[in-house]
Amino acid sequence: MTLRKRSAVAVLAAGVLALSTACAAGNQGAPTTPKAGGTSAAPAAVEYTPPKLSLGTAEDSKGPAIEPEGVVKGGTVTMMDVDDFPHLDPAQCYVNTETNFGLLIHRGLTGYKRVAKGDYKLVGDLATDTGTPSDGGKTWTFTLKDGVKWQDGSAITSEDVKWTVERTFAPFITQGPTYIQQWLTEVDHKKAYGGPYDGKRLDTIETPDPKTVVFKFKTPHADANYAFAMGGYAIVPKAKDTKEKYDKEPFSAGPYVIKTRVVDKAMELARNPNWDAATDPIRGAYPDVWKLEFGQQALQITDRLMADAGPDQQAFTFYAATPPERLQQVLGDAALAPRRMVSPSPYGNYYYFNLDRVKDVKIRQAINHAWPSKQIQQVLGGPMAAALPTTILNENTTVGYQSYDLFNKVTKPDGDIEKAKELLAQSSNPTPTIVYAYNQTPTQERVTVAIKNALEKAGIKVVTKPMERKTYYDSIGVVKNEFDLYWGGWGADWPSGSTVMPVIFGPVTDGSPNYSHLKDPALTAEMDKITAMPDLDAANKAWMDLDKKIQETITPLVVAENRIATTLHGSKVGGAEIDPQFWIVSPNTIFVKQ
Repeated sequence: MTLRKRSAVAVLAAGVLALSTACAAGNQGAPTTPKAGGTSAAPAAVEYTPPKLSLGTAEDSKGPAIEPEGVVKGGTVTMMDVDDFPHLDPAQCYVNTETNFGLLIHRGLTGYKRVAKGDYKLVGDLATDTGTPSDGGKTWTFTLKDGVKWQDGSAITSEDVKWTVERTFAPFITQGPTYIQQWLTEVDHKKAYGGPYDGKRLDTIETPDPKTVVFKFKTPHADANYAFAMGGYAIVPKAKDTKEKYDKEPFSAGPYVIKTRVVDKAMELARNPNWDAATDPIRGAYPDVWKLEFGQQALQITDRLMADAGPDQQAFTFYAATPPERLQQVLGDAALAPRRMVSPSPYGNYYYFNLDRVKDVKIRQAINHAWPSKQIQQVLGGPMAAALPTTILNENTTVGYQSYDLFNKVTKPDGDIEKAKELLAQSSNPTPTIVYAYNQTPTQERVTVAIKNALEKAGIKVVTKPMERKTYYDSIGVVKNEFDLYWGGWGADWPSGSTVMPVIFGPVTDGSPNYSHLKDPALTAEMDKITAMPDLDAANKAWMDLDKKIQETITPLVVAENRIATTLHGSKVGGAEIDPQFWIVSPNTIFVKQ
């Protein structure tokens, strides 16, 4: 992601995005001591190689996908997870579990090709390349590949692409990303256009021939080709669009079709005979059959994978990470090492201040200095279970990432009570009361105790408010809530601050992700300015500079711990890797060993 200097997207092709990693030296801990008779200790720290992302060429966009080492084609693989997928209509998919599954049955204009472990390229998926910008990045043109088909053998056309985007404006589409819609119309995109079902079409999307589609945005968007890689923009066939029903019975462009499904229990996929690997640089599609099982908890799944018995040897999980009660066993058993996957979270996690209630920046900064980062890390399982970031933007998925540590979390991870007291003495209330709302789980109960104890040492009274898990986000999402501090998370939709800061510091409305209620016209103007930059290298630097400026001058949050996922796969499953961008095991490289 780079731009301008030499024309809007010329530099983009040469740019390489280095995605830093979460476990820096300051976040690493001592080795786990093995029990008597144990097999081995867990490593002192996980050595993460920074993944990188570059822009692929038309040649890179050709299929087939690059095969993982030792690949075998055929067989049946089983995927076990806690929950079924709430949505199958790509326009309704925003959660990583949904979009990850979508790789098996959906395709988009662009997508991410695995070149090697930790090395990815943005390439054309259905498109011949990653698109051609013009008019300073306001216009983007894509050409479809020859031979791309739906599951019935009919051709995928530019009219399908246009219809796909237009239908995302329909009232029944209530989930999914909204970037493209807003760029084509306005922020309140559903007020501007109601979808194509009444015959009205968007004139900002042109289809001059069956293989060419042109998008005309209101303002420049140098990273539009990254937006089109989101699973929420996978293509839907106009001829097979059943509106609301499509969410249960989608039509496949990918390597598999849904053969059977019992909601919340099981699903089976069979090969799509009209998918051509020669057109697909992303999906390996090595197993003949996929069986998916739902309804088991992470502990059950972990125990089955540890036992590695019978059919479970051909099993894995997309998302069920090893729970705390099994983590040390999984990390400490050398026999499990070949089947163990470990990856830091690419998401940003925060303890938000409610700025409508906690108005004094000195109090907010005092809390940051008093924060018991190391104690929370230990509650979560230690350095192998959580890292301690210091910035708003996540170092795993931020291009041009630059570290800073305003509140000395690296040098004083236990907190600096004296510094907190000093700031409180300068504040409007040296002995404030903070109402802390938290998700009532056993782990968060323990985290809350650590937070309460640390803040009260600094002279801050903490009133704790446990919240129901099912309604937690609903409760903190109410603008006029009665809490001062609460946890929330957000993930970048592609490696840029443009998909984080304008969201978490965006409009203040009930249900919006701006949980801090930060309203600052100057900040909004600065974010708009950075978003419009055609030089993505300059924009990425500007996002990092703004990150530090926000924490230095406003301090709307405490940067929370960054979880590290550990999971297992069966001994006869090959190609299993946690995708570092989406924090989920990708289906693209999975195969069954013979």
